Amino acid sequence: MVEKAFRRFYLFLAYAFLYAPILLLIIFSFNDGKNSSKWTGFSLKWYFSLLNDDRILMALYYTVLVAVIAAILSTILGTISALGIHKMKGFSKKIILNINYIPVLNPDIVTAVSLMTLFIFFRFVFNGFEFGFNTLLISHIVFCTPYVILSVLPKLSQLPEDMVKAALDLGATPGYAFRKIILSQIKSGIMAGFLIAFTMSIDDFVISFFTAGSNVTNLSIEIFSMARRGLSPEINALSTLMFISIFILLFLANGREFLFRKKEEKYEQT
Repeated sequence: MVEKAFRRFYLFLAYAFLYAPILLLIIFSFNDGKNSSKWTGFSLKWYFSLLNDDRILMALYYTVLVAVIAAILSTILGTISALGIHKMKGFSKKIILNINYIPVLNPDIVTAVSLMTLFIFFRFVFNGFEFGFNTLLISHIVFCTPYVILSVLPKLSQLPEDMVKAALDLGATPGYAFRKIILSQIKSGIMAGFLIAFTMSIDDFVISFFTAGSNVTNLSIEIFSMARRGLSPEINALSTLMFISIFILLFLANGREFLFRKKEEKYEQT
């Protein structure tokens, strides 16, 4: 009992250490004053001020737009690539997997400078090619796709090969077997890859900073530029809204998975 109590206490300390800064940020987003170290009274004025700040709202727009498009495209590319890698055998499969690990293990600064150099080369080769939304989007797709591949591959490894062969022997077309068997079995990995790609895109700063150009900015770049002259409490309000949104999405996703498992258990019992 004592050992179990100590484990719970250490677990509580670990989570308190992780979430105390976020809790502090949420509390001071309702602070009436600008000082983030002194409470001067409850107020919602920073939330109303956020709604009138065009620069932050534009940065939020580009952040969400790039994250959604990059997550969708990288999920499609990553899933197709994972299917191809799964079918490979021997030494060639190991080479491709190691190549896929490189962008994941590579420092962001190296990837950022490499992509920036590539886009500068494109600008000299193709007239009219400039840094902006397209370069930012391509960069996010490039560094998100390997994470999707690593998320989908384990689910493909758990898929029994005989199941697809049995469906084809029973008259199912390859397209029908792919939709109803393969996709249904790996959809949790695909969803996990999509969420990872979406989160990585929103969180990225280094690669965005080197590839966005001067015409497009996202939240990470905007917050970095604001940090040099002092952060506004509007960022606390925005961060609070984003945290609540992610928490709600996570709660709904886990709730859906929990209900799905309950239905499966009930079906197996009957």
